[in-house]
Amino acid sequence: MSAGARPALARFARSAPRVAVVAVAALALAACGGGSEKSESPATTTPTASADGGGKPAAFPVTVEHKYGSTTIDKEPKTVVTLGLSDQDAVLALGVKPAGAVDWFKEKPYGKWPWAKDKWGSTQPQIVGERDEYNIEKIAALKPDLVIAQYSGMKKEQYDTLSKFTKVVAQPKDHPDYGAPWQLMTQQIGKALGKDAEAGKLITDIDARFKAVRDKHPEFATKTLAVADSFEAGKYSAFTKTDPKSIFFAGLGFKLKPEIDTLAKPGWNVAELSAEKLNVLDVDRLVWVTSSTEANDRIKGEPLYKKLKVHQEKRDLFVPYQDPDIGAAFSFNTVLSIPYAIDEIEPLLAAIK
Repeated sequence: MSAGARPALARFARSAPRVAVVAVAALALAACGGGSEKSESPATTTPTASADGGGKPAAFPVTVEHKYGSTTIDKEPKTVVTLGLSDQDAVLALGVKPAGAVDWFKEKPYGKWPWAKDKWGSTQPQIVGERDEYNIEKIAALKPDLVIAQYSGMKKEQYDTLSKFTKVVAQPKDHPDYGAPWQLMTQQIGKALGKDAEAGKLITDIDARFKAVRDKHPEFATKTLAVADSFEAGKYSAFTKTDPKSIFFAGLGFKLKPEIDTLAKPGWNVAELSAEKLNVLDVDRLVWVTSSTEANDRIKGEPLYKKLKVHQEKRDLFVPYQDPDIGAAFSFNTVLSIPYAIDEIEPLLAAIK
């Protein structure tokens, strides 16, 4: 994250409503893969994570390759900590409750999101960091057998420090931080947990959900779509093809606009746009992921935005991050959140003519 981005985010967090903090946190991570200053979280007592026990014992050891080399896991991990922003979803889906997790959306990563609430049950994981700022002492105190950091911007120094006392599976290699496909991250998590087959089944089921939408709406394949956001007047953001939000809509069959990728800074998942650049958003379907009615009204009131055909022809869609949690669901874009996101967004997209 740039030197100026953290203070700006901190100022916003102090003065903005909770839902707006959620949105700005998501944008900050999409933009630069950086963290923010760690805030104290209440300590919680977390039971050891365990597998569901319903299947055949996994064959260990397993070796997982990642950005910083490879990690061999000798036996089934019993205590797992997730440091990727959405990694807990795939871990939960595979029958393991993380003993520790990081905070991303200024929300506890348990008991909140409707797609994961039942999986957590009464378990409350220890909060061991905020986005990419990890509390090493809290992690070490949990005595994890395995640390997973797939959807993360983990640095080499952090990896080396953690590797001194536990097994660490860092983000996938050959992809930018926060840019690996959800399928690959699920595979990596499944392999690390000794649950390859179960992970493959999850991926197959989600792929089938996407295919069902594409089959039901073949017209989506003929439409170009962009996902955008705005947090202050005159400043707009469009998400690139490597951002989970864009990946989600590509899975529904929509075509993405390559020009957005060319406008993004190297290593960023978002292109920053001035009002004069809003013409890049004149697509067949435009999805705004916004934090408030005020933001929606401000965007709609922008004189240059009013000139876009996508707005004039009412082909733009304003979706909240929270309440309902539609934007959060496709920002996570995990095996747990995708079905929820599809159920919520499909009818809204289908209603646009």
